[in-house]
Amino acid sequence: MSRVAQRSHLTAAEYLAWEREQPAKHEFFHGEVFAMAGGTPPHNALCVSMAAELRAVLRSRGCTVLSSDQRLAFPPQARYVYPDVTVICRPPMFEPGTTDVITNPSILIEVLSSSTEEYDRGLKWAGYQRIGSLTDYLLVAQVEARIEHYRRNADGSWTYRVLGPGDQIALTGGGTFALDEIYAGVFDLPRD
Repeated sequence: MSRVAQRSHLTAAEYLAWEREQPAKHEFFHGEVFAMAGGTPPHNALCVSMAAELRAVLRSRGCTVLSSDQRLAFPPQARYVYPDVTVICRPPMFEPGTTDVITNPSILIEVLSSSTEEYDRGLKWAGYQRIGSLTDYLLVAQVEARIEHYRRNADGSWTYRVLGPGDQIALTGGGTFALDEIYAGVFDLPRD
């Protein structure tokens, strides 16, 4: 995602009305609108692999896996983002007055790129931690087989773990999957 503001000083309501008319996605933070860039083949493959593995592991638990087209709102101020993959493991809750802005994700995944890594680790993660329903946050590297996993503990604190080749990702709500499955064939794809 590009971090250059496309529009500024909008209210949340103005952003939502404007965004619904746009052909491309934009995130909203502190009154500013940021255009989202398209992903590379490895980025897209990792998003699809994560979504497929999560669906296979979590479907029997009643979870729904959503693509990067799903808008998410999170506190404390109006922030609207499009995570690479969103998982909801309870009935979806929407921002009041909407049917397209989820507020209760269980799992969020961001595939890291040079243009988004600082944002995904910093401001976005700081906001995601305030989402009461969130149990797992995964940062997926493109340049090597590495997934960083934040798991919420019962006391609300977070545990951080870095996983690599041969490791299994164990989700807070149950279910595991192999990191190697996520990266199968990804490094054969062309890079930027």
